[in-house]
Amino acid sequence: MREEKNHSPQMSLGDQENSLPQGDTGGSPHFSRRAFLGMSAMLPWAFRGIAYAAPSGAIPVGLELYSVREALKADPEGTVRAVAQMGYEAVEFYAPYHDWTDAQAKSMRKVMDEIGIKCYSTHNNEDFFSAKNIERTRNLNLILGCKYVVQAWSDPKPHLSDWEALGDSLNAAADKLAPAGLNVGYHNHDAEWKAVEGKRPIEVLAAATKPTVMLQLDVGTCLEGGGDPVAWIKANPGLICSIHCKDWSRDPAVAYKTLFGEGVADWKGIFQAAESVGGVEYYLVEQEGSRYPELETARRCLQGFRAAHGGA
Repeated sequence: MREEKNHSPQMSLGDQENSLPQGDTGGSPHFSRRAFLGMSAMLPWAFRGIAYAAPSGAIPVGLELYSVREALKADPEGTVRAVAQMGYEAVEFYAPYHDWTDAQAKSMRKVMDEIGIKCYSTHNNEDFFSAKNIERTRNLNLILGCKYVVQAWSDPKPHLSDWEALGDSLNAAADKLAPAGLNVGYHNHDAEWKAVEGKRPIEVLAAATKPTVMLQLDVGTCLEGGGDPVAWIKANPGLICSIHCKDWSRDPAVAYKTLFGEGVADWKGIFQAAESVGGVEYYLVEQEGSRYPELETARRCLQGFRAAHGGA
């Protein structure tokens, strides 16, 4: 999803943590990412699988609401209700949520509590983390009951130093949001997988950010950029807490408009890696359009997800 411009009491940190599946999936390493990755490369895969294993079937699947953006614009609460009725267990709001008043956010939270659907994370424009906006970002995410505040996009950059600076900015945002019990995340697009000055920007971000900064993997854009989602998950154990389950077709006329399971993604391999070593806490289906209307597309993608995941 590209950057887009355009409800009830706040949860405590304990409540936020309890809203996600518990176990060994969510813990972050206590030492540097560089050190951890170096050590993990020397460990047998089986050992790492024990360290980050998640019980199969216990991981919720949600919908990134950019997938139903026109419906959401017309009727936000009705759309969330419709998504829950399909069987989705979570939603991820994107940039326009930031324009809500507290009353609107609390009303949405009330709806979500009534129908039993969660919002584990939001997608945010880069400037939502600015000094001017970060307090507002924090407050809205607390109202919605989120755990992660994810930067949805950053412009492609010509130099590795620019990507390192982005990592510094994510770390600074993480420091500001941590006291509220919120974690920062970063969502990749295709540019992060294409080498800049001999190195992929995604690797720079992984090395430059704190272990508490979630690397939200977008499968479709990873594939378009020439990346290998399974290899990336295995190289970053415990850090891939959330995955955007978006397929991709090599046919440029279809690309991201292919339905889940109809593209080239190795979903069985992705799920196995995510749940054995990746530390995945929740999945999010995302669709940028298809040959069907938005809500029908979302329903069909959930069916495809369940078929590929074995009924999750």
